[in-house]
Amino acid sequence: MRTNNKALHEQKRIIFFSIIIGVVLMLAKFGAYLLTSSNFVLADAAESIVNVVASSFAFFSISLSSQPRDENHPYGHGKVEFFSVFVEGSLIAVAGVLIVVKAIYGIFFRSEIHDLLTGAIIIFVTGAINGAYGYYMIRKGKALHSITLEADGKHLLTDMVTSAGLVVGLLLIYFTKIDLLDNILSIIVGMYIAFEGYKLVRRSVSGLMDEADFDVVAEIVKVLDEQRRVEWIDLHNFRAQKYGNELHIDCHLTLPNYFDLNRVHEEVKLVDKLINSEITKTELFIHTDPCLPDCCHYCSMPNCPIRSEAKTERITWTMDKVIRNKKHYED
Repeated sequence: MRTNNKALHEQKRIIFFSIIIGVVLMLAKFGAYLLTSSNFVLADAAESIVNVVASSFAFFSISLSSQPRDENHPYGHGKVEFFSVFVEGSLIAVAGVLIVVKAIYGIFFRSEIHDLLTGAIIIFVTGAINGAYGYYMIRKGKALHSITLEADGKHLLTDMVTSAGLVVGLLLIYFTKIDLLDNILSIIVGMYIAFEGYKLVRRSVSGLMDEADFDVVAEIVKVLDEQRRVEWIDLHNFRAQKYGNELHIDCHLTLPNYFDLNRVHEEVKLVDKLINSEITKTELFIHTDPCLPDCCHYCSMPNCPIRSEAKTERITWTMDKVIRNKKHYED
């Protein structure tokens, strides 16, 4: 519990600083827009509003997801993080669309732009700060298994990329004196921002719909196969769900049918310990099945008193094998 509280406190601290940095950089970018009157700069400034709103919602979602389970939420409040990512992705997508609309309007109703070099310097500094903190948030998000931190960090990296393109574009406009580029480049940036927002929305929906995280699940199956004990004869009906930074797994584990309840309990604890120590914070619900004579040909249990035939093969546990709701000899 102490470790969980420490991780939660760290997540809140990271998001809180993200909000402060976002507000400061937002003011700087709008200052650059007022200075230059450039739609291209406005595109970056508009996205910075999304940064602040998204970070604020992320701070709320992390606080809510940390609340203990209750009668209404037996699996905890972790899924609110997916709502946070959904809101953030939606806001990014909307900002991208509005930027495109504003840029198209600017093509037909031109406005004079000026002080582009000063604006480029301001945007360069804000982009560098966002990039550095975004990279830090992604790294910490992976370490703390928080999709909210990762999403917010990727958002800031997106901002860095658009800011870099913005600086190049402003310099191009400055040296070519082609003001039309301001709106054309704004359209390109707006479409990129909208696409990044779509990807975050897609990720959040997959989480809300309990779509499996194949990378994590595949890693768990790989570790279980490589370090499995001879007592673990068969693993099947393997399913995983993500609730915030906690993974829930339920599966069936086949054990020798002559094990008593205490021995069965010990084997289940060893599976739990292996996954939680090697991979990620996981809650397991393991249903144990007794072995049958048909299991003997792939069972490694030594000195088995009920073996009906010798072991003739080793069945590697793969995703395809373990997700089926049947013992391996039924394949």
